Amino acid sequence: MRQNLHQLEQAFVEETIADRERREALQRQIVSRSRQRELDKVHKKGSLRFVALCLVLIATAVLVTAAMFETLYIVMG
Repeated sequence: MRQNLHQLEQAFVEETIADRERREALQRQIVSRSRQRELDKVHKKGSLRFVALCLVLIATAVLVTAAMFETLYIVMG
């Protein structure tokens, strides 16, 4: 009887340890996924900002070129 009780206690301890390890693994997974989502969001925002910067630079170059030729036309004409 004592040996059977000891086996039950040992099984309970092992199950408790296994449950704790599973919970810790799940918590690490949750943190990892959350961090990855945050990094993806930051990367997406950075890409959109880069595209907007490129478009603004191109538009500025076009406007400056047009203004330069317009001024040259006025001065020469």
